[in-house]
Parts: sequence; structure tokens; C-alpha cells
Amino acid sequence: MVLELYLDLLSQPCRAVYIFAKKNNIPFQMHTVELRKGEHLSDAFARVNPMKRVPAMTDGGFTLCESVAILLYLAHKYKVADHWYPQDLQARARVDEYLAWQHTGLRRSCLRALWHKVMFPVFLGEQIPPEMLAATLAELDVNLQVLEDKFLQDKDFLVGPHISLADLVAITELMHPVGGGCPVFEGHPRLAAWYQRVEAAVGKDLFREAHEVILKVKDCPPADLIIKQKLKPRVLAMIQ
Repeated sequence: MVLELYLDLLSQPCRAVYIFAKKNNIPFQMHTVELRKGEHLSDAFARVNPMKRVPAMTDGGFTLCESVAILLYLAHKYKVADHWYPQDLQARARVDEYLAWQHTGLRRSCLRALWHKVMFPVFLGEQIPPEMLAATLAELDVNLQVLEDKFLQDKDFLVGPHISLADLVAITELMHPVGGGCPVFEGHPRLAAWYQRVEAAVGKDLFREAHEVILKVKDCPPADLIIKQKLKPRVLAMIQ
């Protein structure tokens, strides 16, 4: 059976799974689930993932959701290069440490920055109060500093001299506010240099392919009323 991945490259976890599979020559069939059309809320997709979230994966009769779980499953099954998820206990623990932190740290900040700066005003047609946007961007900057000082420090990558799952998850998160026009790397020279190393390690063509959708998100058309009514409650719950 062919490995099937249910993705929308608008989503940062989907981009991480997509890049990882492509970079490691893992054969898969991609099913695009368009978030902006509410396709993840359909009954058809609920049969794949009852939580109605992407990414999701089926491998024969085995179904899995949650991006970190999918990444680890693929890393183990396809025996990818050790640097992605090291065998060394302490190096692996560092990857796990970042993956555990990012859910409520960087990911929340990056999601809120994109939605408050672009998706609410452009896609949903609702303006965000300036003080709310300022607070969101301030929260993002705090988490960028944590990423730089706690996790990156003076290393080439988050765990050491080679790219790992931690770097891949982190960079796909950061491209969310980048797509929203936030100057993420200004004032963070170590992160800016790290970004260049991650892009080179992934491969510039693959990196740009995976991020094409998010880098054009400011040009997306407004949602129609039905889609807006379906998506808004879930978005509000997601970014709180």
C-alpha cells in the first residue's frame, strides 16, 4: 500500500512533513485538503482524522495524525539519516525538548502573528485592534529570543552541527509570520544565519516549493460568508 499524506502547505506542520518526506525520498501520495475552503471539516476527511485537522497519514490500514507523531513514524520506518532524530540519548532528548516546547511557545506565536496581521483582515475581512496586534508581535519576539538564546545559542543548528527535526519544525513555523510580512529575522542575526543554513540543508528548490503558498498568502481572496462562518470559531479556538 502507498503511504498517503493529507496536507495543505498553508499549514506549517504540513510543510514540515512534506519537506521531510521529499528530502528523504520517502514515496507518498499527497491528498491536498484545502483549509481555506473548509475541506478539513468535511465528513469525508473526518473518516481519515476525526479531529478534522491536518496533517494526517494513512499507511495501509494504519492511520496517524499529529505532525510530530507522523515525523517520528516516518523517521523510524524509513531509517533516515541519524542527524534527523539522533540515536545518541542526549542529542535525541534535545530534539524532544524543542518539539515539546514549540507547541505552546513558537507555534502559538507564529499562528497568532499570521492570523492577526493578515488572515483576519484579508481572508475573514475583520480588523484586529492595533493594541492586540502589538501584543501578538511582542509575544512573538519574546519567543524568537527564547529560540535564539535557549535552543540555538552559538550552534549551527538547534541540536548541534547538523539539521534535525527540531530545525525543520522551527523553520516552517517561522515562515508563517514571514509570509504575513513580519520582519522575523531583523534584530536576530544568529537566527538569520541559521535560516540560511537550514534552507541550504533542505535544498533551496524544495524549501521554496514548500513555502510558495504561505509566501503568497497576503494575496488570497476573501472568504465567502459560509466559509467564514464555518472557519471563524475554529480559528479563534486555535489561536487563543
